Amino acid sequence: MTTSTKMSLPAEWDDDERMNFLFSEFKENREVNTTDWDSKMDFWTCLITQSCRDEGSVCVNLQELNKSFRRKGRGPLGLPIVLQSMARSGKLQRESEFAANVDSSWLSWGVGLLLVKPLKWTLSTLLGSSRVPLGESFVLIELVKEKASEVLKAYRSSELSNSSILSFQELCSLSAGVCADESTLCMALLQLQRDKQVMVSIHEGEKIVKFSQSGQARVSPVNDIDIGIYQLQRSEKLLGERVEKLGIEAEKCKDEARLLLREGKKSQALRCLRGRKSVEKKADSLFAKLETIRGILDRIAQSQTDKMVVQAYQAGLSALRLSLKDVTVERAENLVDQIQELCDTQDQVNQALSSGVSGADEDMDALEEELKSLLDEPQPDAVPGLPEVPSERLPRDTPGSDLLDSLPVVPQRPMTITDEQLEEELNNLTLTESGLQQKKTSSAQRLELAQ
Repeated sequence: MTTSTKMSLPAEWDDDERMNFLFSEFKENREVNTTDWDSKMDFWTCLITQSCRDEGSVCVNLQELNKSFRRKGRGPLGLPIVLQSMARSGKLQRESEFAANVDSSWLSWGVGLLLVKPLKWTLSTLLGSSRVPLGESFVLIELVKEKASEVLKAYRSSELSNSSILSFQELCSLSAGVCADESTLCMALLQLQRDKQVMVSIHEGEKIVKFSQSGQARVSPVNDIDIGIYQLQRSEKLLGERVEKLGIEAEKCKDEARLLLREGKKSQALRCLRGRKSVEKKADSLFAKLETIRGILDRIAQSQTDKMVVQAYQAGLSALRLSLKDVTVERAENLVDQIQELCDTQDQVNQALSSGVSGADEDMDALEEELKSLLDEPQPDAVPGLPEVPSERLPRDTPGSDLLDSLPVVPQRPMTITDEQLEEELNNLTLTESGLQQKKTSSAQRLELAQ
């Protein structure tokens, strides 16, 4: 970070009272006022991280921080304590230590890109003292991981993803929109190597970077096959560029011959045409070599595909062998025979059950027919042992006929009677019963006197 023009400052930056507190030094003992200490520490930690993210940087140093965060001619006094706390919590690390902890071989090619300096002081000195060298560069771990993820995504979404190995210059061009400078790119590559996603080496004085391919958990070391493929791809690129230049040169000779011919300089025009033929011949020769290299690369790519298919076949064969480990032809035939026997038994049981049900149905049908025949039979005129029921009215002279005649006629219309009429009929009935009882009593008394 170099300037503060790109930073998005918090709203409280304009509050003088609040900023006077934040720009002041930290208390020697955090326990004196834990809330104020933590509030000030959180403010500067978030501001440093966000300002570096806004500027696309992953490294900071105390000198640049003091310049970037100046306000009204003042600089914050507690930044050394903030850097110590961030280092203690693992949020940042010295640039030299960050590179050395990945692989010492990086230092051989990283010099000039990384700010690797002699180790004049140790981490214990940083954590135990309030003195932080102004020019010492620190790496923000959170931001360098973000950059590493962006670089890997840019590679896998580009046309170069078909090549597992890229030159460092190709990678710089590819990640130009992600990393602001080569130093930031190197830090991202360091993180990717720590995550086992890239492998960086030097071939014939040129830095090359090998990426892990899709489906691979980690990158494999650079081997002779990778170097051979890289050389073929580089040769293809160089031959393609030379063929293109020769094509442009041939067209230029043709245009020049046309112009000379118009000016009447026939001999010079013929000379240009001979030069054009020579250039085209060279271009054809180089193009033939280019096609040969492309054919080799296609065969290598096909062999890699064939290798992957063979590995898949081997894995499938192993899985099939394990799945059929306890299965034999004899065992399968035995199982089929047992299943057939059980099916035959089940068919016999079903047949027996069906026959029993059909017999019951036949008996029921017979009973239904018998019952119907009984209903159709003619009924006898009289039942033996019982007198016949007369069908005609009794004659008038039959004893008891006057009693029948004395009975009231059965009413043929619906009765409509009130409650008062019912009470009157009930009283009459009561009086009638009392008279009958008196007659019976007097008859009994006369009978006693007669005796």
